[in-house]
Formats: sequence, structure tokens, C-alpha cells
Amino acid sequence: MPQGSEGTGSADSIETARRTEVSRFVRMRYGIPGTFKLHRAAFGPDLLRAPLNVAMAPLFLLIRLVAMLLSTIGAKRAGQWLAARRVFLKSDVARRIETDLTAFLGHLETQKLGPRADPEAVRQEIARHTETRNAVAEITTSLLVLFAGLLLFGRATPGIISLAGPLAEIRAYSTAIEDFTLGRGMGRMWYAVFPVELTPMQVVATGVVLAVIGSVVTTFAGVIADPVQVLTGTHRRRLMRLLSRLDHRDVPAGSLEPEHLLARLGDLGDAALSLWRALRG
Repeated sequence: MPQGSEGTGSADSIETARRTEVSRFVRMRYGIPGTFKLHRAAFGPDLLRAPLNVAMAPLFLLIRLVAMLLSTIGAKRAGQWLAARRVFLKSDVARRIETDLTAFLGHLETQKLGPRADPEAVRQEIARHTETRNAVAEITTSLLVLFAGLLLFGRATPGIISLAGPLAEIRAYSTAIEDFTLGRGMGRMWYAVFPVELTPMQVVATGVVLAVIGSVVTTFAGVIADPVQVLTGTHRRRLMRLLSRLDHRDVPAGSLEPEHLLARLGDLGDAALSLWRALRG
């Protein structure tokens, strides 16, 4: 229960006051002005960390799933140890969020609204919050890629893999026309009859470039995702769940927020769709 639940008012009034403070923090930190200010920290080393963190996301999911399995079969100590491993490079944006959230929990304590939890549990929950926000940023990037494919090619491209092929075709076609011996006009006519041959290396190179661009987009995806989550109440509900878990000391080792699974399901869907299209020819 919140620290102020004894002698300072009913549980309902404490919960209402806490909800008000959470809503105020969410608007300040994740509203449009707040998220723009937050993402100033992304200009710099975060742009180098981003590709590595995106590449490490599947490993993060695997580690958490194994940790959950170990805890389920009774090896709780091993599960807790594995769940505590941090595979992501901590970004400056994440540090800023953790600092602000730590200060916010301290503010709740001074108002006698804070949860009774040991510092390690608080640290784990704050890290969990930032990791979930990163997963939402990946989902946002996947949606942007999907819309780009629908807009440019009239086809679903739920990820980098399915977008790489069409873009590689456009690039190969443009290059072939530019280099055509008899000029661009004749080149268009020629390649309208005889399609440009696309090599696997061209697709791979395009995919690598798109992956780097996508990681940078993910770094700044919160500029879009944060205000939307403020509007829908998602950020508020996520922080209220965080406080509830700390109140009840219910922080299961290796547990996963559904956003992580959604982000990886998008990758699997992208790979499956690309394979299906390749088999169809």
C-alpha cells in the first residue's frame, strides 16, 4: 500500500491523489513539448548506440523468456540472475527518463504517496519501464515502414526485410537506365521489355542501409509515440501498474510486457511475408 494509507486519508483518496500526480508527470515528460525536449539527448552517441540496440532486441527477448522458464520450473535464483542481465547499451534518452522517473518517485514519497519498496526493486521497475518504451518505439517504426510500403508500392511491408526488395528493384532500375548506352529514353523502353536483373547482394546492401536508417528512426520514434500514448492514457496506465507492483512487492523475475512480444512478432511476420512472396516468385 502507499505510505500515506495509514492515518492520512482513505485508500481511495490516496489512489486519486497518486493518479493525479502520475497524470501530471506523464503530460510533462511525454507530452509534445516534453518529448521534444527529451529527444534532444538523442543527438550524439545515441545515434551510434541505436543500431546495436535494435540488433540486440531479439537476444533481449530470448533472455527474458529463458528467465521466465527458469522461474516457472523452480529455479528462481537463476531466473532472477538472468533477468537482471542488461543487453542494451543505455542511451542518453533512457538515462534522462530514469533520472526523471526516480525524481518523480521521490516526489511521491515526500507527498506520502510513494510505494514501499526496496531500492533494487525500484531500479528494476524503472529499467523495465524504459525497456518497454523502447519496444514501443520499435513498433512505431514498423508501422511507419508498413505505411511507407503501402504508399510507395501498394503492398504491405511490415519490416525492413519486405521493404528492401522493392527499394532494391527501384534502385537497380534507375541505375540501369542511367547507364544505358543509348540514353535514358531508350533505356526505359528496353527495360520495360527486359526486366533488370536484381542480384542478392543488391537486396542485402539495401537491407543494411534500411536497417541503419530504421534504427535512427526508432531513436526518435518516441516523438510520435509518446504524445499518442499520453492521449490514449497508455503511459498513465503503465506507470500506475509500475506503482502497483511496487506496492505489492510483485515484481516477477524476467517478466515481459506485451510490447516486447508485439515488436518481435512484427519481425517474424516480416520474415514470413518475405519468404512467402519469394516462394511465389
